[in-house]
Amino acid sequence: MSCLVIEGQKRLHGETGVQGSKNSTLPILAALLLCEGESLIHNCPDLSDVAGSINILRYLGCEVEYGSNTLVCRAKDLDKNHIPDSLMREMRSSIIFLGALLARTGSASMCFPGGCDIGLRPIDLHLKALSELGAEISDDHGVFRCTVPNGLHGANISLSFPSVGATENIMICASVAEGTTVITNAAREPEICDLADFLNGCGANISGAGEGTIIIEGVNRLSGTRHSVIPDRIVASTLLACCASTSGKIKLNHVIPSHLGAVLSIFRECGCDVDIRGSSIIMDAPVRLTAPKIVRTMPYPGFPTDAQAPIMAMTAKSKGTTLFVENIFENRYLHVNSLLRMGANIKVEGKVAVLQGVECLHGAQVEAKDLRGAAALIAAALGAEGRTTLSGLKYLDRGYEDVEKTLRALGADVRRS
Repeated sequence: MSCLVIEGQKRLHGETGVQGSKNSTLPILAALLLCEGESLIHNCPDLSDVAGSINILRYLGCEVEYGSNTLVCRAKDLDKNHIPDSLMREMRSSIIFLGALLARTGSASMCFPGGCDIGLRPIDLHLKALSELGAEISDDHGVFRCTVPNGLHGANISLSFPSVGATENIMICASVAEGTTVITNAAREPEICDLADFLNGCGANISGAGEGTIIIEGVNRLSGTRHSVIPDRIVASTLLACCASTSGKIKLNHVIPSHLGAVLSIFRECGCDVDIRGSSIIMDAPVRLTAPKIVRTMPYPGFPTDAQAPIMAMTAKSKGTTLFVENIFENRYLHVNSLLRMGANIKVEGKVAVLQGVECLHGAQVEAKDLRGAAALIAAALGAEGRTTLSGLKYLDRGYEDVEKTLRALGADVRRS
């Protein structure tokens, strides 16, 4: 089993770019099922979740080529309408293929998705929305079987929670449904806008992405297109957290600073000097951070749940007390026990964690239990005294492309063994 060996207290400095967004790439890859002709996806990150999506596309009959962060897909002939358990369980977002496969073939079957055990995702929102678009869905011992006996049709869909995945599934499926679909209480994340841009480039008619109401006018077919995936705002947040943990100064290129508003405000509250210059962010961290008063995760444009763990790790050595409130997932503190092993002072009660900053952290043998927890432990290890050995890299590789190479270029002492 591979692990990362990190020698702490090496101040990060220099500049680096930011990879394409994982959370944007995955729904776009699912939407490729609807595209006739050839599509090119640029800035496509080299991740295990992307590899999982490619495996699903190929299994369903698509021709896929991938290299140098560019993916080429031809979805002319699909010869299957089901996804086996082994492929579904590789990643949590695999449910996003349901709407696309249903729209393309008229039927679909798949099991419950796998991935990180950070809590239940509202799969019921996906299923209810697709049924409103005309799908008939049955649950056969954990396998969803869907058909559209009377075809897909537009609908007025009101989400009880602004679920990103459900919004994406509706957008993809409704793009080729007959009539107009209106999503109210839609997710507003930048990744929703990127998916809409991709679909519109393929010939879809979607308006309102990034707002609470999205309108989709169904079209007969989608064609291939060229699209470049937006930068990953969570990777950017993680690299900034690593910088702050080491009292460093770095410049991040190829970012969209407006996507990071809620996160950058926390860095500034911690005493970091944050300078935005076009598509770059320069951050200079103080010798010791000031603890932010409260970090409360919320749907976009609020503070992202995916950035909660790296920020907690960063503030473990801060001066003062921080209250963390996790409002998105019920099991998002899997990294806390490992931080405690490294000397952090954190108490968890339900969705609330109270962090009292300590003078220093120390290296330890720790194991990641989920994707963002893995990133958090890296941030903590970089600022800790001594050596940390991090296992559980299968989670890290789901969302971070060659993270050790990126960190070494910034002066970190980290290697995979």
